[in-house]
Amino acid sequence: MSVENIKVFSIIGHISTLDEVVLTLGRSKAFHPDEVGNFFSDTKGFSRVTTSSRYSEPVTRIGNAMKELGIEPEYIRTKKKFNPDFETIDDFSKRLLKKAETLTEKRKKLRDEYNECKRAREEASHFMSIDTNIEELLEMEYVRAVFGRMPKESVAKLGTENYNIDYLEFFTCQEEGRYIWCAYFVPLTMYDKAERTFARLFFEKSSFGSMEVTPAELYRRLKSDVVKLQEELDELEEKINNYVEEKRKKILSYYTKAAEINLFISIKTHAMQRGDSFCLTGWVSEKASEPLKKRLEKFKSVEVSMSNAKDELKLSPPVKLKNCFLTRPFQFYTEMYGVPKYKEIDPTNFIAFTYVLLFGIMFGDVGHGFCVAIAGLVMWFARRMAIGKILVPCGISGMVFGALYGSVFGYENAMDWFYKGILHMEEKPIEVMSPVFISKILLIAVGLGMALLCVAMMLNIYTSFRQGNYGKMLFDTSGVAGLLFYGMNVAGLGGLMLFNVNLYSVPYIIVICICFVLVFCREPLGKLVDGNPDWKPESVGGFILENIFESIEVLLSYVSNTMSFLRVAAFVLVHAGMMQVVFTLAETVGGVGYYPVVVFGNALVCVLEALLVCIQVLRLEYYEMFSRFYSGEGRPYEPVRLNLIRN
Repeated sequence: MSVENIKVFSIIGHISTLDEVVLTLGRSKAFHPDEVGNFFSDTKGFSRVTTSSRYSEPVTRIGNAMKELGIEPEYIRTKKKFNPDFETIDDFSKRLLKKAETLTEKRKKLRDEYNECKRAREEASHFMSIDTNIEELLEMEYVRAVFGRMPKESVAKLGTENYNIDYLEFFTCQEEGRYIWCAYFVPLTMYDKAERTFARLFFEKSSFGSMEVTPAELYRRLKSDVVKLQEELDELEEKINNYVEEKRKKILSYYTKAAEINLFISIKTHAMQRGDSFCLTGWVSEKASEPLKKRLEKFKSVEVSMSNAKDELKLSPPVKLKNCFLTRPFQFYTEMYGVPKYKEIDPTNFIAFTYVLLFGIMFGDVGHGFCVAIAGLVMWFARRMAIGKILVPCGISGMVFGALYGSVFGYENAMDWFYKGILHMEEKPIEVMSPVFISKILLIAVGLGMALLCVAMMLNIYTSFRQGNYGKMLFDTSGVAGLLFYGMNVAGLGGLMLFNVNLYSVPYIIVICICFVLVFCREPLGKLVDGNPDWKPESVGGFILENIFESIEVLLSYVSNTMSFLRVAAFVLVHAGMMQVVFTLAETVGGVGYYPVVVFGNALVCVLEALLVCIQVLRLEYYEMFSRFYSGEGRPYEPVRLNLIRN
């Protein structure tokens, strides 16, 4: 349960060195900047450093060029020797954008020509029955020729009382779906009237231009042009794709480097200036602190002071979790709830052990556990899903407990050969559906819950001690008094129910009552122990009345938190029950349908149970255990750095 030590960095120097300082801080990938005003009570005379980054324009240019070329923006790992200066990056960004705009502009022009050619070809195909050159028809001196299409129902209305067309000639050329392609010829003097009439009939004009050929000849020419334009377009697309493939890594390298430096320069926004000097503060991990300090001290006008974060708890130091590779995947659950405060324990190891244990007990099946472990591997290696690395140990735990239950894909006697034939046991260790085991598993689940709640209280005591919160450590519902009250009642009830031993003697009851009174008076007693002069309640009567209701809630929480662990036993029984239903259905179907029903039923039960058990165990972690020792109100250690991808 480790939280890495953090150091406080205070940097003062001449304003002329600020750019180099922030670049050094950024390149360390370990500096978490903070507001200077949080560290100094008197900032009179200080002002924000006016900041602007000349790298923002190259980043924008390269980003626009990648958008034009269809390159997905991402940050990649670059070679250590790759350190171009601003002029090189700026020049590259300009040339890249110009190249991208040239290629994409040409592509756009070709696409427009191609689409226009296709449109004209399509239009010409509808008038191939006309043997006359269109140009001759369009250039008639006294008659206007109009080509287009209109709905069939509109054609039927022509010649009716409301749509008199005696003054024009109408021709249909081709029928297509619900439209008819047509043409009409009208004297110039009647053109405006005809246009209004056909507009009411939803007539859509065609945009024929001048052409000295018939529509049939035009169609053949346009068909040939479409093929040529398509070839040119394909050739250009191939050229662009080859260029992208060849230059992609170089482009992303420049993009990453420019974005990285631009990000580092943003550290200046946290700096404050007074005269010719600047001040910058932040947090650095203990491992990186000394090397970074040495690099900064190379600047003659820069002074660096360093102190321990534990001396600045009031400033809420950021937290960096440090766990071994076995438990590190479970940081996902810790961070989902919230990171610990500095000097608060990291519950990742606790989650790793209890989550895997409870999951295995509730999901005990060798076959299903194997499937979950394989699914976890696929989710991690194929999609890099954080939950995948958690499911692998959970699946293995399910296989272990499944072996104890003797369950393989719901077959409860599948491992009898192993226990009876190899281990020479009369029966498997645990018979889930036996009446004796049902009562035992309920007691075991409650007992396990009691033990885990006691551990959670001990963790709260330890955390409170580390943080110097002695009042909470001694008198909280999860402190020493709360642990003694809960533990002694658990021991007393357990002795009566399991061993018929009565521990409730007069001294025993007196100690329990004292613990309850200490918990009842936890607020004033806690303040008194912590040295708070305002420890007395304003009104004794109001205090007693308020705490009576709170005490009822506390007692109910002890009971409800304990009883919540019955769900552990419930899921053990639910698995066996659901698989019995699957086999009953399979036997009812019988014949060739037996195995498909068994396979589908196993898959359904496996998926549903895995989802439900994941959620229910997480609920036990968060609501029953975390609430007793963990706040999750810390802030993560987030040094300034780009999130690089693997390459």
